[in-house]
Amino acid sequence: MAVLLFGVLASGLAWRQLVMHQEYREREERQSQRRIIQPGPRGNIYDYSGKILVGNRPRFSAVVYLEELRSEFHKEYVRIKRELEDAHDASGSEEKFTFDWEEILWQARENVLQKYLDEINDIIGTNNQLSRRDIRRHFGERLLMPFELFSDLTEEQYARLIEQLPLGSVIGIYTDTTRYYPHGPAAAHVLGYVRGSWQIPPADLPGENLRTYSYKSEVGINGLEKEFNEVLQGESGGEVHRVDNFQYQFGDPIAQKNAKQGESIQTTLDIDLQLAAEKALGDRTGAVAAIMVETGEVLVLASSPGYDLNDFSPRLTQETVDEINEKGAWVSRATKGLYPPGSTFKLLTSVAGMRAGTLDPDEQVKGGSYFRVGNRLFPEHNGGPYYNIDLPMAIEKSSNVYYYDQGIRAGIDNISAEARRFGFDTPLGLELPFPQTRMLIPDKEWSRRVRGYGWRPGDTANVAIGQGDLLVTPLHVAAFTASLARRETRTDLTLIKRQPGEVIDHGGEPIGISDYEYNKILEGMERVVGPRGTGRYAMIDGIRIAGKTGTAQVKRPSGKITLAWFAGFAPIENPQIAIAVIVEGTSSTDHYAGGSTAAPVARAVMKEFFKERAADELLSMQP
Repeated sequence: MAVLLFGVLASGLAWRQLVMHQEYREREERQSQRRIIQPGPRGNIYDYSGKILVGNRPRFSAVVYLEELRSEFHKEYVRIKRELEDAHDASGSEEKFTFDWEEILWQARENVLQKYLDEINDIIGTNNQLSRRDIRRHFGERLLMPFELFSDLTEEQYARLIEQLPLGSVIGIYTDTTRYYPHGPAAAHVLGYVRGSWQIPPADLPGENLRTYSYKSEVGINGLEKEFNEVLQGESGGEVHRVDNFQYQFGDPIAQKNAKQGESIQTTLDIDLQLAAEKALGDRTGAVAAIMVETGEVLVLASSPGYDLNDFSPRLTQETVDEINEKGAWVSRATKGLYPPGSTFKLLTSVAGMRAGTLDPDEQVKGGSYFRVGNRLFPEHNGGPYYNIDLPMAIEKSSNVYYYDQGIRAGIDNISAEARRFGFDTPLGLELPFPQTRMLIPDKEWSRRVRGYGWRPGDTANVAIGQGDLLVTPLHVAAFTASLARRETRTDLTLIKRQPGEVIDHGGEPIGISDYEYNKILEGMERVVGPRGTGRYAMIDGIRIAGKTGTAQVKRPSGKITLAWFAGFAPIENPQIAIAVIVEGTSSTDHYAGGSTAAPVARAVMKEFFKERAADELLSMQP
């Protein structure tokens, strides 16, 4: 019996020592070790020529490490308790002295930390106060990490602290990085912004089973920052520390790995063109989209009003949110604003009529002040009346009467089919989150389904001149213009710089009109940007520009407002840049027009474009 009992005991010991050893070891590690994860800095974002659009700047914070303050916490705890005891004794109360030890503990911690914050306040002239909630959260969730007394110090504040903090002070300066936007509001809607997050990429560091603390990372919330978040986000690093019974760390790290910066991306945006577009728009509401004709690379996406991305870093305040809301600046009007395209759509109506066999570019339409559809008179453009109008003249003068006539002849089926062939109803495959999907190309089926009645000839007349229920984005108009310049129906857009020699399949098909017909459209578009054309304010000496102005009207709560459009490409003999501009009236008193309002914006962008190309050519000619 004794032998049997000894055998059982020996087996149990062997089981615990040999089999359970690993589990006990893991339990001990979980109790005595902690991991700290440090996210890597985000990668940079560059423009077409390598100029930085988004980078990182150092962020300085005044911090203390809580394990260095343990003795001070204890002394302050004893002091507060003794003070309460003395007050109780002095009161003469016969009741037994009792106290809330946990409240005293937190008060002691708060007093010590506030003492050091007051030291900072005295040096830099602030009056900040700590929050008990923040202190409790830090002790509970981030005990091993530095406690921020003052975050995001300015350069002046940083310099004062470095100079005036006493030697050996427990206050230290912790340095990390935060997003920096050197051009402020430029391309804000495209670049996007980041937000602090505790969800950071896992680190290749031992101790996945350990309790883990982490610094905040930055996660893309909108724009390119969101679309390429996994590329831009750095590789996390960190340390594994031993901790004592009170969970404070001691000794050197037992494992560590450095964080690495994320990959950078090079965009197609040209910051000089972007700045030219935003300067030309000024304080007006509107958008500009510019595209490289051959490659579909997007050079400009400007939207006004905008916001300064630096106001989002290192955090977005409610004051900034309220200001952006008040301005209505959240929407990227270039990619998501929905508008009737106005007379820029007449170019598509021209193609539709030619393909339907109803539009002869040499035919002269009688013209006049009005065009009758049933019992309704549709007026000519403000500059009319015009008479004996052929296609080039109709484009040059933006004759409504000509296009009412040609639209009725072609019919809504042909016009809407042509608009879809050019992709006006299709989300543009740009590398941005949340694409606009609510473009509207109205037709007979839509009218029956949505309006509850059939299509009418007057509806066709309105659509033919880019009015009525048509809704497209400025980027769609720019893409259409680039396609027209290449005599194709689609343009494959991208915001990421293409590789030299890359074969590009735009995915469309030939326009399907003759050289003669196409050249008649070009003739009219060049005359638009001629001395007597509606778009003459887009003229640039020495550059042949094909353009089309447009002016549309829409109803808003503030009344009927005007939309001023310009679309075009240049140079005509070798199209390189296509552009669309819209300037949106904000009240019924804004009398905007495509020629006088939008065309100068396009000129500013194209002038900068050709100035850059001329400079590049001069450089290439140097030995």
